[in-house]
Amino acid sequence: MIKRALLSVTDKSGLVEFARGLASLGVELISTGGTARKLAESGLAVTEVSSVTGFPEMLDGRVKTLHPMVHGGLLAMRSNPEHMAALDRHGIRPIDLVVVNLYQFEKAAAHPGVALDELIENIDIGGPSMIRSAAKNHRDVAVVVSPEDYGAVLEELCASGGAVSAETRWRLAKKAFAATAAYDTAISATLARVSEGKLQPETTFPPRRTLVLEKLADLRYGENPHQQAALYRGAGQAAVGLAGARQLQGKELSYNNLVDLDAAWELIQEFEEVSCAIIKHTNPCGLASAGSQVESYTKALSADPVSAFGGVLAFNRPLEEDTAAEISKLFVEAIAAPGYSAGAREKLAGKKNLRLMEINAPSSPPTDDLMWKQVSGGLLLQTKDTHRLAKADLKVATDRAPSPDEERALLWAWKVCKHVKSNAIVYAREGQIVGVGAGQMSRVDSVKIGAARAVLPLKGTVLASDAFFPFPDGIEEAAKHGITAVIQPGGSVKDQEVIAAANRLGLAMVFSGVRHFRH
Repeated sequence: MIKRALLSVTDKSGLVEFARGLASLGVELISTGGTARKLAESGLAVTEVSSVTGFPEMLDGRVKTLHPMVHGGLLAMRSNPEHMAALDRHGIRPIDLVVVNLYQFEKAAAHPGVALDELIENIDIGGPSMIRSAAKNHRDVAVVVSPEDYGAVLEELCASGGAVSAETRWRLAKKAFAATAAYDTAISATLARVSEGKLQPETTFPPRRTLVLEKLADLRYGENPHQQAALYRGAGQAAVGLAGARQLQGKELSYNNLVDLDAAWELIQEFEEVSCAIIKHTNPCGLASAGSQVESYTKALSADPVSAFGGVLAFNRPLEEDTAAEISKLFVEAIAAPGYSAGAREKLAGKKNLRLMEINAPSSPPTDDLMWKQVSGGLLLQTKDTHRLAKADLKVATDRAPSPDEERALLWAWKVCKHVKSNAIVYAREGQIVGVGAGQMSRVDSVKIGAARAVLPLKGTVLASDAFFPFPDGIEEAAKHGITAVIQPGGSVKDQEVIAAANRLGLAMVFSGVRHFRH
């Protein structure tokens, strides 16, 4: 039974309502400082901690709850006769519920020019100590560290006549230990940036980095049935992107579904015009931009309808009914879109296994947008490839400059090429993929495969290459299929030979100056 509760919070949202609910159940409220004042001003009877400990707050508030009268009441095991006898001898009464959240250290650390002394003063000592004491003794004590749990805890107390189940206490204890671990991690990471008595600017790759994740879901299996898998998100991270998506329909997502959905969503974000991407095994087999959504889908599908079977789709506009009607004719694993019209939902409702994912794009770019890749014994970290190529960045390398139509097609194809596995080759017209060569060991082989896979005419297309052509053979092969212009980074020792071949073939070629390897 919850008879006594100690409340000491920095975040006071929902506090009064929660405390009022406790009081209505006959729970004695103990509190400190600003929390006690808030409760008293709201008309609640509250006992100051100093009255419990027999000691006033001291050392500018550094010492308030660090006392046997508090921690004895939290740590005593009710089932242990010796513990309870010790409480009786020393006049200590048990405390059954702790409601604590901590000084906002990270908020203080975010202030420009914050002094080291201010940082140190924002390190909470008493709060984490009470949380850990309560969580350690979770068999007898409930601990609440977040206002989001007030409602459920109060509801359970009311339903049970003032008790909290063992399952709830255990859940709350685990959350409490996670909170103190994250708090200590933030302090450690921030103080590591202190040099010569000053907090230095945050670096992308600090000497020590702690990764704190929360599990969102167990998956059926990994890439293959004999592998296990789960989906995680950074603890406290906003619900954006694929990890924050809402599944509106369909069976459980697989590991491979999520990988393909992420590839599709990342690709479609490159385009401002109405566009559709079709992904198979993380590579685009179809992508198109058009005046209407249904046209973008049919154009994307026409590039490779065979590979599109069992693929993943992404749209950069809410899915419309007429587009959904066309999609319903094809077997698709999953769709990613920023929303779905009622008509679209109705058209696809009969496809019970089709996963519909509603994804929110972040309102602003993440401040810590890093990519992680595991290697044997460690992790590789890199900043995300967010480079966007502008028309002004292009350098004409050949005698003939691209026409305005060719230039637009080249810039469009370049956005696609960035998302194809290297060695990457894309044949395209403005607004439509025509052929893709992906993941080959030889760039000229990617050129050949991209042409061989094309079902639409290649004559008059442009070619995009994610890295430079090491030899002229790549553009010579592409020219056989009727391309008119090329975009590539440039930078090969044989650039002049490649440029000479392009001039001889009458091609326009521009250098982007940027490479987009995707391994």
